[in-house]
Amino acid sequence: MRQEIESFLHYLEVERGFSPHTLVAYRNDLSQMADYLDKRDQHFTWAGLNREELLGYILNLQEKEYAPATLARKIAAVKSLFRFLKQEGKKEGQDPTQSLASPRLNKPLPKPLSMADMKRLLEQPAKLTTPEAKRDLAMLELLYATGMRVSELVGLNEEDIGLERGEVRCWGKGEKQRQIPVHPGAIQAVSNYLNEARPGLVGGNQEKALFLNRLGDRLTRQGLWQIIKGYAKAAGIKSRVSPHTFRHSFATHLLSGGADLRSVQEMLGHQHISTTQVYTHLSDQFVRRSYEKAHPRSQ
Repeated sequence: MRQEIESFLHYLEVERGFSPHTLVAYRNDLSQMADYLDKRDQHFTWAGLNREELLGYILNLQEKEYAPATLARKIAAVKSLFRFLKQEGKKEGQDPTQSLASPRLNKPLPKPLSMADMKRLLEQPAKLTTPEAKRDLAMLELLYATGMRVSELVGLNEEDIGLERGEVRCWGKGEKQRQIPVHPGAIQAVSNYLNEARPGLVGGNQEKALFLNRLGDRLTRQGLWQIIKGYAKAAGIKSRVSPHTFRHSFATHLLSGGADLRSVQEMLGHQHISTTQVYTHLSDQFVRRSYEKAHPRSQ
């Protein structure tokens, strides 16, 4: 159980861009649950958890009289863990957390970069001529051009990018495939990487991955996260930037520019339109800030 908790926390850090503070809270929450289950059965596994045992744990939390926000976070941690376990194939059958209710709280909106910050971030690898910099420029351009999840990006193979068609094929949650259009600038960055950098990185390997590390192996989510952190620091961006920030920025900037909500939903690979609608609030805020900054009578 402890190993699976650590794998989940690594996913939250790299894929979802959770803050160190939130990761510490989730580790404590899930360790608390593991301790509770250990006392009931030392050989217990997450795969064996059912709804009745889960409700027993929730009742135990309620008896401790946690604040609603704390209780909601602890339940959210468990729900997120089981979505991850199902996604990774470590939990079969019905998800015991599927119909579990939790206190309703206002969710903080994701924070996209401004267009100016995004432009400055993308300029950083373009200043360098190393094979790694050409790879990094292609990755960042592709992330911002498509809104792909970081796992989808590092999971790409060479055959998934259609340079002539100007699109990329990726595999989302539930192994659902989707085609995403890619603008010419990003296609050019990927083409330059394929022609000028990837051959040197792959060496004699037979690796099919599109994006490679220095050893010629598939780049990991953690590797990409570290790369983005370095360029964000070089760009002087003070706010926290993660691979998921590119996804938020992609959706917000598209909607701010007048893109159709259904089209953005399809490109993001969201199953429900309600998941995409959160970005309409962000785009409204983005437009208002742009208006207040630009209009001569708004100062």
